[in-house]
Amino acid sequence: MITSEASARICLFGDHQDYLNLPVIAGTIDRKITLKARPNSESTYNLQLIDLDKVISISLNEKLNTIEAEDYFRSSMVVLQNHDAVFEQGYDIEITGNIPINAGVSSSSALTVAWLRFLVQAQKNPMGVSGIQIGKWAYSAEVLFFNQPGGLMDQYTIAQGGLIYIDTQTGETTRLQPALGTLVIAESGIAKETLTVLQNAREYSQKAIRAVKEFNPNFDIHQAQPTDYKLYLDIVPKVYQNHWYAAIHNYVLTLKAKNALKNSTSDWGQLGQWMNDHQQILQERIQNTPKAMILQMNAARKAGAIGAKIIGSGGGGCMVAMVTEETKQQVIDAFLSQGAVAAYEVHLTSL
Repeated sequence: MITSEASARICLFGDHQDYLNLPVIAGTIDRKITLKARPNSESTYNLQLIDLDKVISISLNEKLNTIEAEDYFRSSMVVLQNHDAVFEQGYDIEITGNIPINAGVSSSSALTVAWLRFLVQAQKNPMGVSGIQIGKWAYSAEVLFFNQPGGLMDQYTIAQGGLIYIDTQTGETTRLQPALGTLVIAESGIAKETLTVLQNAREYSQKAIRAVKEFNPNFDIHQAQPTDYKLYLDIVPKVYQNHWYAAIHNYVLTLKAKNALKNSTSDWGQLGQWMNDHQQILQERIQNTPKAMILQMNAARKAGAIGAKIIGSGGGGCMVAMVTEETKQQVIDAFLSQGAVAAYEVHLTSL
């Protein structure tokens, strides 16, 4: 039997930055997808997605020429075939998990990573690959294969595990200290609108930066300072100005957080304030946070949360809050009192 797992992902700093080739800080938590596969006598992968009450069969003799949108099982197989993988042995596969679905903690990327980990082990001669390589393949299978608007944060974070800073321009990662105290995840109960939110935010942000570069070809977003926002504001078309603000200021916040999280004695209060600042940009500039979720996070802060923010692309889904052991239960109760369908403590996982 082959068993593979992959954890959920939360983004702490840098939401809506990776598709601009700007850095992010993200980590894996103790919610996961588990895949268990037993060899069968058929030339078929028989997948049982137990939590979804769904069955998928993939013949190993399929040509895989035409693949439906978001069929990451088959797109992953194509990606591996392009790297000399051969699928010969069939398997009966059970997939279970405790990651909220369509909630911003990247259940789909966790499934893709777990699937890829299975596929490389299911080879006649198992492929020895790194977590970094699995992340690259997962990004290819989910984003590049279907020309989707997302970045590489989800796949790279889940495949490598732990709390990491990702330079999305180069793909290089830096391990950080998970010095964030206790964390609480709250499920808003509002379905996420991933592709719509991502498409709009990406388009507006890229057009804002393009307008500045047309005015000043030497401008480099990776060297941006807060003063650049006002310096070039009149150059950016009004419809893109909020996203121009977000691109500059979220980048600056991410760099500050990276420097703070290089050691295990980070200032929780400062990190929490930066998290709140990041959320304010997301809800006011990117405008990706429904009013109900804003009320839920405000209640959490009043109950003692040091910082709180939406997770993922937005439009719905989950939130994360930094709390202390003393305020943890009050924050959980506050989320629930404002309509969150679930709230619970989570822990950042290590490599």
